[in-house]
Amino acid sequence: MAAVPSSKLLGKCVASPTGKHSASVIFLHGSGDTGRGVRAWVKEVSVPDLAFPHIRVVYPTAPARPYTPMRGALSNVWFDRYKISHDCLEHLESIDAMANSLGAVIQEEIRAGVPKHRMIIGGFSMGGAMALHLACRYHPDVAGVFALSSFLNKDSVVYQAVEERARAGSPLPELFQGHGTGDELVFHKWGEETTALLKKAGMTTTFHSFPGLQHQLSRPEIELLRSWILTKLRPDSLDASGQ
Repeated sequence: MAAVPSSKLLGKCVASPTGKHSASVIFLHGSGDTGRGVRAWVKEVSVPDLAFPHIRVVYPTAPARPYTPMRGALSNVWFDRYKISHDCLEHLESIDAMANSLGAVIQEEIRAGVPKHRMIIGGFSMGGAMALHLACRYHPDVAGVFALSSFLNKDSVVYQAVEERARAGSPLPELFQGHGTGDELVFHKWGEETTALLKKAGMTTTFHSFPGLQHQLSRPEIELLRSWILTKLRPDSLDASGQ
């Protein structure tokens, strides 16, 4: 297995706030994409843009690594998969290594003055799955997590982590999930099952279906996501006063 590069080598694209930076969103791209690529895609489909006066949106780029579903060819992926299916084991070694690397991105936001309860982590496709591992297993004190056209393997360790925290009465982030009914790569039923199992484990979840949407982002989805982000990361009093 190829070594995963250090977190310091992760490239990223940033949409800076127009005012005082008091909250952050970390948006993880899908397999084979880049932070700059998903940032451009978001701008293309969303009106208004997914930009905010007080929130910095960070789009990291996964390092190139051998990817088993592509017969070992190099691809910008957050972790390896044995196959693209909800009915197989997770590649935990690569997931956990990348969780540690992405932890450095979170620490950068903390050093910029943003506490974790003022952060949301999410992503598209594989990025959404990576975000669920990050938010539910490593950083459950974030404000929320979103997963677009994403799924977790049906025996994912995330379910156990959520159940253990819920049983202990520990806080868990709220999940926003969106999925197209026409998705032929990550089936809509996989997304529905992910939400159902997370809810059963004790997580607060919201699942939005988009009729006919394939494995892609859409304007209605980003509009709903934007509204949800603003309910979780409201401007603080200083932001509102413009000071």
